[in-house]
Amino acid sequence: MQHNGNRLERRRPVRKGNEAISLPPVRMAIIGYGFAGRCFHRYLIGLVPGLELRGIASRDPAVRARIRQELNCQVYESFEAVLTDPGVEAVVLATPNSTHADMAIAALRAGKHVVTDKIMALTEADCLRMIEESRRAGKLLTVFQNRRWDGDFLTVKRLLEEGRLGDLRWLEMSWQSFGPPRNWRSRREMGGGKLYDLGAHLADQTLLLLREEPRTVYARLQYDWPGVSVESHAQVIIGFESGRTAVLDVSAMSAIPKPRFHVFGAQGTFRKFGLDPQEPAMIAGNIDAAREDPAFYGRFHDGRSETVIPTIPGRWRSFYENFADAVRYGEPLAVDPRQVVRSVRLIEAAFVSAWGNRVVTLPPSPSGNGA
Repeated sequence: MQHNGNRLERRRPVRKGNEAISLPPVRMAIIGYGFAGRCFHRYLIGLVPGLELRGIASRDPAVRARIRQELNCQVYESFEAVLTDPGVEAVVLATPNSTHADMAIAALRAGKHVVTDKIMALTEADCLRMIEESRRAGKLLTVFQNRRWDGDFLTVKRLLEEGRLGDLRWLEMSWQSFGPPRNWRSRREMGGGKLYDLGAHLADQTLLLLREEPRTVYARLQYDWPGVSVESHAQVIIGFESGRTAVLDVSAMSAIPKPRFHVFGAQGTFRKFGLDPQEPAMIAGNIDAAREDPAFYGRFHDGRSETVIPTIPGRWRSFYENFADAVRYGEPLAVDPRQVVRSVRLIEAAFVSAWGNRVVTLPPSPSGNGA
């Protein structure tokens, strides 16, 4: 599969002589039917002709009853029941972050391909275990980093590729909300908190934009919500080999958000507010209706004049289109887990830094820059 801007060009069908061979869709099962399983994974899988939703697993009887009422698919009472179903080729882990590593390894050992929601796992060591099991089992493992297909990220990426910003020297990204988390996302032992959640996207985007080895990490975490064991605000400062700096800011205490992107290059600066519009459009039932208000278009300034930069439309379904083609046609994964482990490494170092109130120096990554 070839990348073309924000889209992925689909590979032609397999051919035998002059006859095109129509391969069946990849049969998928979703584990967990909370917000991510219901609004993201079920919906996006349904948009891809190369995928088929075979079933959904939930431990909650009320949720299973709702699935039976709303959807025409199998309903499983447990993860184990999915693993023993020979009709399931791939599983999607829409489960608490702390479960991803062990569940992914179990699924791979059962002969299933795996899509895990972000964050891939809570530690670099767990990520490497997952990758090794994928290699041993000969099954695909990927991570739902859908924000690689956000319009704002694609716009910044294009500005860099076109050279308009010049050498990127300082990158600030933020993602903020107001109000304490709920359910398992409020519990540290389950991998809750903004740094594991939204920070997984920001760290991933940072490494893709800067394309070099991070060397130092310094983080500050705030804990301000009574009865909540996860951070209310986190700021992570990352130093790179070349002297570049990235600042990642995630918050549950910001009723007035910072810019989503503030990018400082040697030839200009780009600033953009607002979030990609695909999520609210998807929740409303039509992701193709997503349109960004021009008021949120970014601004580029080259030191002489300011230019409005229309946002490239995002396209989250590209993630699952790629997964279907990777399984059926052997196309490279758009989200290689060997890249993603580097962002987990950064976040793990951020927690070490904050808890020890010190700068953490990172040794060279075993996988290189992964870009």
